[in-house]
Amino acid sequence: MICSLCPRRCRVNRAEKTGFCGLGEEMRIARIAPHLWEEPPVSGVRGTGAVFFSGCTLRCAYCQNGEISHTGDGKNFTPRELSDALKRLADQGMQSVSFITGTPFVPRILDTLELWKPPVPVVWNTSGYETVDTLRRLEGAVDVYLPDLKHYSARMGQLCAGAPDYFEAASEAIREMCRQAGPNQVNEEGIMTRGVLIRHLILPGLTGESMKLLTWIRDNLPEGTPVSLMRQYIPCNHVQIPGLNRRLSGKEYLRVRNHMLALGLPGFLQEEASADRDFIPVFNRPESFV
Repeated sequence: MICSLCPRRCRVNRAEKTGFCGLGEEMRIARIAPHLWEEPPVSGVRGTGAVFFSGCTLRCAYCQNGEISHTGDGKNFTPRELSDALKRLADQGMQSVSFITGTPFVPRILDTLELWKPPVPVVWNTSGYETVDTLRRLEGAVDVYLPDLKHYSARMGQLCAGAPDYFEAASEAIREMCRQAGPNQVNEEGIMTRGVLIRHLILPGLTGESMKLLTWIRDNLPEGTPVSLMRQYIPCNHVQIPGLNRRLSGKEYLRVRNHMLALGLPGFLQEEASADRDFIPVFNRPESFV
């Protein structure tokens, strides 16, 4: 496969060597298990069946999943093996299935869903760093898009994620997600069955960037597009960037929260208790796989 799945378009034959993402052609997965800590319309009461793929198309200096995103640690799965795991998750009563950072494996994921499509919403949980072409391949297979919108300026995109084009790519990608999904739809259990929910993690010292991103959402996306404003930042991955080696202050959080409320954006506000390492999943252990 000559790979151009992500905005880096590194054009590497991943059957022969790894791409920028650090991955070959076979699906590599670090966790398949119930997950209760996503937003209420994704996790519900019983949880989402979360598939954490290894590797990543970004290099976020502060990534809380750096153990797998920066190293590619995990196990190889065939589409048949993954579809069997999805069936086991469904048997446990999961209210959705979430593919987390699955972009490098879109062809294999589509093969998996051809074998068996879960009877619950399929959620594409992504960094937002996507191409429109790749997203169009997912049309009809994905029900709900859960993208991050991380950085506004090219400088912060480069410094924090190794992607100066982050906002350019993510803004176009999220517009495409909104086109595909249409207005949000929720079932009788409060679970999203169609739609887009945007996540934004507030970073210490970068509240101005957060406010610009929220204003962009209000001005450029369909009215009513919800936002999950996250205050869970803790220094992870041995982050060395000055200013990011501390937690978010209460004053910083309130500044961004108040801006979101003033804009009239609907969505979710995270509690301070979410900034805790106990919420980081366990990867690559026997208990990490159903």
